[in-house]
Amino acid sequence: MTARTLCRTAAGPRYAAVAALAVAGTMLLAGCGDQTDSATSKDTGKSSESAAPLADLLPRAIKDKGVIKVGSDIAYPPVEFKDESGKTVGIDPDLAAALGKQLGVKFEFENGTFDTLLTGLRSKRYDLAMSAMTDTKDRQEGVDSSTGKKVGEGVDFVDYFTAGVSIYTRKGDDKSIATWSDLCGKKIVVQRGTVSHDLAKAESEKCGGKGKISIEAFDNDLEAQTRLRGGGADAGSSDFPVAAYAVKTSGGGNDFQLVGEQVEAAPYGIAIAKGNDELTKAVQAALDAIIKNGEYGKIISKWGVDAGAVTEAKLNGGS
Repeated sequence: MTARTLCRTAAGPRYAAVAALAVAGTMLLAGCGDQTDSATSKDTGKSSESAAPLADLLPRAIKDKGVIKVGSDIAYPPVEFKDESGKTVGIDPDLAAALGKQLGVKFEFENGTFDTLLTGLRSKRYDLAMSAMTDTKDRQEGVDSSTGKKVGEGVDFVDYFTAGVSIYTRKGDDKSIATWSDLCGKKIVVQRGTVSHDLAKAESEKCGGKGKISIEAFDNDLEAQTRLRGGGADAGSSDFPVAAYAVKTSGGGNDFQLVGEQVEAAPYGIAIAKGNDELTKAVQAALDAIIKNGEYGKIISKWGVDAGAVTEAKLNGGS
């Protein structure tokens, strides 16, 4: 979830985005659940196909169904999460609804743990995965970043956002942590399979005599936050928008604080299985359309993450 996997260039902090997230935080609370939701407006779906300018780009099977099944880890506010009523909300669901208008279909989100989403694509459980997933060469080529071994055919990504990774601690207790190297000999909590997880493992190998980083990985980021909040670790790490949202909203802004600078800036991508070129091109065209008509910008601004906005829908832009 940014970001998720290793090897990107460093980026500076985006404190303007943090401040803007405070506005979003006053309106929305993070939640999590297992139910499936449709990210769509009333005028999407097969009945509105004639009003959808890009409907003919879709594969016939999806066009006939009127539905695109989306695999997502719906516990990653503000990107995707459950509100108090159990509805799936966030950046990704809003963008999916806008894409659905262009394509004349509903995007139906199905909850799953992050590290199983690509497997779900390979088994055709989902048509695509949209879950703050970092576009990387390893994922494009189906390589396990931890082992370097080929584990699948890989996926194509339609890139729709840019984010980096941040470290956060309990408020007023930063343990003298300002950089990743300061974590040597300390304990960090992360979400399993994310860039934060990979980065922690890589940094731990560099610690030498300072002592390795103790890493506790969870199925979702909210569980990691709970562990840190209770004093079970020295620090946590997640994508910048997620860490900033947690800092602004958890405990009314009294639980956590960001430390150091954001690193590992890279694109989030909508993942689609290799060989599904029609769907990939349709999604890319729909994203370009909402960027051009201004709907994309409105959604990004609504969630206070303008610093991560993209200006075009790139294909496989990750490295």
